[in-house]
Amino acid sequence: MPQHQKPLLSRIFKHRWTDQTDLARALPATSIAGLEASIRASESRHSGQICVCVEAGLPMSYLSKRLSARQRAVTLFGKLRTWDTEANNGVLIYLLLADHAIEIVADRGLNARVSEAQWAGIVEALRSHLSKGQFEQGLKAAIDAVDALLRAEFPLAAGQKNPNELPDAVVIL
Repeated sequence: MPQHQKPLLSRIFKHRWTDQTDLARALPATSIAGLEASIRASESRHSGQICVCVEAGLPMSYLSKRLSARQRAVTLFGKLRTWDTEANNGVLIYLLLADHAIEIVADRGLNARVSEAQWAGIVEALRSHLSKGQFEQGLKAAIDAVDALLRAEFPLAAGQKNPNELPDAVVIL
């Protein structure tokens, strides 16, 4: 077997081996419920929308084309309609369990107001939690950090309510 195929085969095995059972161990139902409660509470304080998506492993089509977790997150940002908010302030927090990869994709309304360093800080904090196996705590910290950005940039006026344009459920793939 040529040397250049080994990393691809290794990655394919890792992504096929990591499945819904691993995902359920990392984020049991009580953790999912807690994250969804955090999203709901966050969205009561600003006009933005937060979507959390957790995937066990990449689809074979991504693996065979050697596509990255970032490319998958951008695709899911569109598929989950995170971009489809009136103020263009939706944010996708994506966790790829097989690679412990974290991606945050923000719509242009928020992304124009947040520096790359701020996004990198959120990702690094989440990565630190993941390295310790603290999946729920890491995702909760990421939700809280995105919440702080959205409250600063898209606060609700007195008496205003967030129209909740996207479901608050954690998307499990």
